[in-house]
Amino acid sequence: MLRLAGPVVVAELGWMSMGMVDIVMVGPLGPAAIGAVGVGTALHMAFAVFGMGLLLGLDTVVSQAFGARNVDECHRWLVQGTWLAVAASIPLVAICLVVLWAVPRMGFHPDVMAPLDGYVSVVIWSTLPLLLYAAFRRYLQGMHVVRPIMVALVSANVVNVLANWALIYGHWGLPQLGVTGAAWATLVSRIYMMGVLVGAIVLHDRRLKGSLTHVARTIDVGRLRRLLGLGLPAAFQLTLEVGAFASATVLAGRLEPVSTASHQIAINIAAFAFMVPLGVSSAGAVRVGTHIGAGDPVAARSAGWTAVAVGVGFMALTGALFLAMPRALVGLFSQDPAVLALGASLLLVAALFQLFDGLQAVATGVLRGLGETRAPMIANFVGHWLLGLPLGYTLCFTLGMGVIGLWWGLLTGLFLCGISLLWAWHVRIAGYGVGQRSDGVRAVSR
Repeated sequence: MLRLAGPVVVAELGWMSMGMVDIVMVGPLGPAAIGAVGVGTALHMAFAVFGMGLLLGLDTVVSQAFGARNVDECHRWLVQGTWLAVAASIPLVAICLVVLWAVPRMGFHPDVMAPLDGYVSVVIWSTLPLLLYAAFRRYLQGMHVVRPIMVALVSANVVNVLANWALIYGHWGLPQLGVTGAAWATLVSRIYMMGVLVGAIVLHDRRLKGSLTHVARTIDVGRLRRLLGLGLPAAFQLTLEVGAFASATVLAGRLEPVSTASHQIAINIAAFAFMVPLGVSSAGAVRVGTHIGAGDPVAARSAGWTAVAVGVGFMALTGALFLAMPRALVGLFSQDPAVLALGASLLLVAALFQLFDGLQAVATGVLRGLGETRAPMIANFVGHWLLGLPLGYTLCFTLGMGVIGLWWGLLTGLFLCGISLLWAWHVRIAGYGVGQRSDGVRAVSR
């Protein structure tokens, strides 16, 4: 589990750091530039994350085909995943163009408006390479090939830094583009990530002496329907989860600056730790799917529970760290006494927050390995949107608890998601019966 999850965790951290690098490198241009990059990235990813979620079904079908030792079937799923990425990018880019048209009407500050418009007008064209990268990543993960994914993200950060330096500030004879240069750097980096994974796929197929070059490249409606059946609930689940935390950040923005800053610092610390269970979730999905494809539900059960133990165990350690040194962690971002005090209080809530956030992430992954993507969607809708956010709003604004009340609401939603998805995993994996044939090969029945 750790061999598979380790490179994926590094890749997730690399993905998170790319956005942070963009903000840091436009920092010298002033607060308006920082705001433009932050808002522009959020506007684009609000839609791109849905397309990336559509491709999560590849975790299930590729890993199960790989477990059954049917590499040709893996190749066929890769082709259909590529078609799905291309097809999904068309409406997503169209929606982003509408958003670009609407940006001047969204009431942003005039100082932010001009750089924001320039950033969004470029970054939307990274949608297709981003979705293709997601499809290629899911294919490679499903076949237990994870090191190229790590290499792609780590090296893409280097490409992003160099491109930002050259295009934002006009080095190497290139024009000085400011915030728009950061958008071009993001586009270049995403094309680069996609290209690295294309090379990894070709090299891996050559090592296997496979038949990737001979697989049919036509659209298979039945397979696309299967991918959409798995991917649509996963896309909605991802959008609901991301949207819930984005909404909490918007609500925190209505409070005084100390509360807003404390929320931003605490949520970023928690998000950084979350990258580990997120990577374990992907590894758990692949390992469970592989064993199900191989007809071994006992190993699938073991892999799933191992993933849960690793993910929750790590988050328990980070929770203990939050309890032990909350002020020191907040102090890495701000030395303001009021922010230190409130941020430390939020991290005390986050100590519990971490456990259930890790649990729901890993449980979502292992369920995906079984082909179950609807339960996480329903759990996120009920947990966050029907319970967590309304409760947080009531505690924060109606009962006057402030941003801490908002966090208690988020914790409640995560608690419900984590417990319900753990129960869903227990029930679903118990539904796989095992019979033993005379030749010693396990036969699987539902």
